[in-house]
Amino acid sequence: MPIESELLTAAIALESRGVEGFHGFLIAHEMRDRNGAKNLIAYGNLYRILERMEKAGWLESAWEEPELSTLERRPRRRIYHVTGLGVAAARQPRPAGLGAQQPVGN
Repeated sequence: MPIESELLTAAIALESRGVEGFHGFLIAHEMRDRNGAKNLIAYGNLYRILERMEKAGWLESAWEEPELSTLERRPRRRIYHVTGLGVAAARQPRPAGLGAQQPVGN
């Protein structure tokens, strides 16, 4: 399963459980747990993939409010949401990389 498809499936699973958006660390753990893997995806790879998926229109993102991270004494997180195009891509009968499924208008 291509990594983009795996990530979309994990993100949709999180949203179906009531998680309103996800950050990189959360989706990395979800992907690891769903696959029964011992290690997380490398963060450099993860953030490049998230950026590609956002450019393709499969995800949207925004920085969380700075007050929240200050209150919790941690770095600010970028929060991602799956778009309608991302849901459609996840429902494809065969997994496809970003090169095979381009957003309309690009």
